[in-house]
Amino acid sequence: MGKTKVIELTAEQRAELEKGYRTGKSHCFRTRCQMVLLKSEKRISVEVAAVLGCCEMVVVNNWLVRYEKEGIKGLATRAGRGRPPILSQQNPRHLQKVEAEIKKHPNSVKTVVAILEEELDLVMHPETLKRYLKKTSIGSAAPERGLSRGRRLKKESTKRSS
Repeated sequence: MGKTKVIELTAEQRAELEKGYRTGKSHCFRTRCQMVLLKSEKRISVEVAAVLGCCEMVVVNNWLVRYEKEGIKGLATRAGRGRPPILSQQNPRHLQKVEAEIKKHPNSVKTVVAILEEELDLVMHPETLKRYLKKTSIGSAAPERGLSRGRRLKKESTKRSS
């Protein structure tokens, strides 16, 4: 068995890691903060991995090395991880095509998806387009869901009279 790697934390570092463990935005980040905190208690990596129940000894040691090099910012997931988006906001061709097709067919997401799939050589679900429209704030002319025309007019007239 190899030598146990121990990390000595200052009070400030410990407080920062405990805050990250309690209030971190992602589960992964909180787990990584907990890894470093457990290692600072002179536990072996196998034990830390067993306590967390989510990784192996090598993973614990890798995060410890990254923490030593980069500090708490090194425990955050770096940009560029995960699947790239089907429709990119940075791609001007995607923006132009989506805008043009939404103007032609403002009330039919399925029609727009079919056209985009053909012209951009993509495969996507209608929900993908809806999320893209929400992110880019390209709206359709469709009325709000759940409100009939009569209820919507009544709602607007009560707002005006108040």
